[in-house]
Amino acid sequence: MTGFPTLLQKEVLRFWKVSFQTVAAPVLTTLLYLLVFAHALAAHVEAFPGVPYREFLIPGLAMMAMLQNAFANSSSSLIQSKITGNIVFILLPPLSPLDLFAAYLGASIVRALVVGLGVFAATAWIVPVPVSHPGWALAFALAGCGMLGALGIVAGIWAEKFDQLAAFQNFLVMPLTFLAGVFYSTQSLPPFWRAVSKLNPFFYAIDGFRYGFFGQSDVDPATSLAFATAAFAVLSWITLAMLRRGYKLRH
Repeated sequence: MTGFPTLLQKEVLRFWKVSFQTVAAPVLTTLLYLLVFAHALAAHVEAFPGVPYREFLIPGLAMMAMLQNAFANSSSSLIQSKITGNIVFILLPPLSPLDLFAAYLGASIVRALVVGLGVFAATAWIVPVPVSHPGWALAFALAGCGMLGALGIVAGIWAEKFDQLAAFQNFLVMPLTFLAGVFYSTQSLPPFWRAVSKLNPFFYAIDGFRYGFFGQSDVDPATSLAFATAAFAVLSWITLAMLRRGYKLRH
């Protein structure tokens, strides 16, 4: 009965003990993105009618940081446990695959939300951003962070060394987040690239999250939430199947 909350607490404390690196550093990186891109493009770009470019950037940058940190939390925890050998202390207790999944996923979402709140707190003195539909913003935050938290578990289970995990992040997670409409509206793209963008599940999380602030988006928010939730569900099913089999965890 205490296995799941104990593992969840352990995973939350794991990143919180080094919060300067796991929370403060991503917030600072996001601020640098904001300062550079807003300074370079604010006078030349209007992504949404009536929305200053600096305001447009903040929700997208916040969600990008949240997605990347949700992935990093679960994937780094698992690969470290596998390499150091202490994964055995996770597998020996009578924890079900669902317990393991929920604990790693929950900690990833907590870290992502803390980073997101940090970004908004740090940018509030630069550009206050209105929140038109907080319910939509929260729904997309949970769906997006859940999606990347589950993907991080998949990557952590699959990878056998840090190089493989770094390749997973650099060649899949980073490109998909940067090309998900963080810095631009997909309406400004040619039709072909606009269609390609809609194949990216990260796009729906970012576009829908931005709708929660401005009431404007490139895709209807209900459609975006359906796509983001479906991607989360598929990744959750894959993750649970890997955990049930003990894939690359039990030898």
